[in-house]
Amino acid sequence: MRLEELRSNETNIRFVRLVTIATMFFGGPRIKGSHYIFRTPWPSDPRINLQKVKGKAKYYQVRQVITALEKLKGL
Repeated sequence: MRLEELRSNETNIRFVRLVTIATMFFGGPRIKGSHYIFRTPWPSDPRINLQKVKGKAKYYQVRQVITALEKLKGL
């Protein structure tokens, strides 16, 4: 359900919702300023970096989470 939710509305996802989804699958983030950094279980490109700006998640960050979830689903 969460992957379909992200795909259906990539440009209108609240930042808090995206962080909640990433936390469910990748564990708690390391927070540096406005950046929420999540580690992924594979060796190449091991991080998801989300930046908090005005309540909405940026489109490319939503795509980054979708790609990571698809990769995680395939493992």
